[in-house]
Amino acid sequence: MTLTFWGAAQTVTGSLHFLELDDAGPGGRPTRLFLDCGLFQGRRSESRERNQDWPCEPSTVDAVLLSHAHIDHAGLLPKLYRDGFRGTVYATHATVDLCGLMLRDSAYIQEKDAEFFNRKIRDKGEPEVEPLYDMADAEGVMGLFHGVPYDRTFQVPGGVDVVYRDAGHILGSASMTLDLPGGKRLGFTGDLGNPGRPILRDPTPMPPVDWLICESTYGGKTHEPADLTKDRLAAIVSETTAKGGRVVIPAFAVGRTQEIVHTLDQLWNADRLPAIPVFVDSPLAVNATAVFQTHPECYDADLLAYLMTDPSPFGFERLEYVREAKRSKELNGLRVPFVVISASGMCEAGRILHHLRNTIEDDKNTVLIVGYQAEHTLGRRIVERRDEVKIFGRPHKLRARVEVMNTFSAHADEPGLVDFVGAIDRDRLKTVFLVHGDPDRQALLIDAFAEAGLTADVEAPARGDAVTL
Repeated sequence: MTLTFWGAAQTVTGSLHFLELDDAGPGGRPTRLFLDCGLFQGRRSESRERNQDWPCEPSTVDAVLLSHAHIDHAGLLPKLYRDGFRGTVYATHATVDLCGLMLRDSAYIQEKDAEFFNRKIRDKGEPEVEPLYDMADAEGVMGLFHGVPYDRTFQVPGGVDVVYRDAGHILGSASMTLDLPGGKRLGFTGDLGNPGRPILRDPTPMPPVDWLICESTYGGKTHEPADLTKDRLAAIVSETTAKGGRVVIPAFAVGRTQEIVHTLDQLWNADRLPAIPVFVDSPLAVNATAVFQTHPECYDADLLAYLMTDPSPFGFERLEYVREAKRSKELNGLRVPFVVISASGMCEAGRILHHLRNTIEDDKNTVLIVGYQAEHTLGRRIVERRDEVKIFGRPHKLRARVEVMNTFSAHADEPGLVDFVGAIDRDRLKTVFLVHGDPDRQALLIDAFAEAGLTADVEAPARGDAVTL
């Protein structure tokens, strides 16, 4: 069996790992499985090149085992379909529902981006570009999804038995184990959640495995204590309001937005928020929140108890969900303090760009960063507090206050990763393959594993590296 690391190898986006079995599967060829099929996000030219390239012919892929619905893990599925894939996509039921929203939304963005680019080059006589995929491709691949529950064995092509366990990352997220021919077992963390966060359960421990593919996003980092989240968020909102400013929060539409809204809901119920408007300005986030409300089987015990006194944990008196573009534009004309939560989480597209353009040059305002910002993104440049950043191609002075809160992170920090991997049977675990992390973070995590006494080999494969299992 061969495992090839094709995406999220020494980087944090585009998760895709290619497992080829030794059997004679359909048509006399080996069975081929993808673990995730995510969109690479970064510089436009590099992204387009990477997102066009596959480790094998898509029509020969028998199945995709999907860890969760985030676009950097699922967002290349419509492209896989466009290029010939007709196998099965296995995902938890909540992930299926979220992908129904997110892949269609991504297709819409792909189409609009291509239209915008072609308008710019049309007069130059340059060849027009096609979208990476379109709505028909998103609709097509959704017809290949098969929903599975947590903690129940299901079999995929090649006679591989798979179990999904709650990863505690976003709604429906899963780690997985694959029982391979010959009695060996491969584990994949997917994106591992940060224990103690609201709404979702903590990650389920992983049983003994021979090899582990492990995320490494926050190697070398320790998150702030979760019990400080409410205090700090309340302070940021109150301080900005006192100056007459607005708080702009770039947030992923799925997971992060719902956590922030629920935290604000708790603060409102405790009379700890100023009486200012709060807006969730993202149609995708509005729809995703509705999906959250239909999957209470994913909630943790605290949220289930909270529902006994507040049946609407994602809404309160001063909160408005914004769907229409006209209303979104109106927000930038408001002359009163307010909070707006908008996508995308890394500030690379969507309505958040308009809010930032109208915010960052005024020192009364605050930009609150609540998630990881990949290299070469606007979000990373804001976190680095550059003197000037470009929005829609034009330079803007960064004068607004910038705050970073990693307590909202949906990823485990270094202690969380060390604890999770350290709890796996050390006598059986041979090798840990680090993925979904920048090289400097991976190096720090390798050192942390060594300090914790982990005896397994720990490697950080590059894109295209292959190992024989």
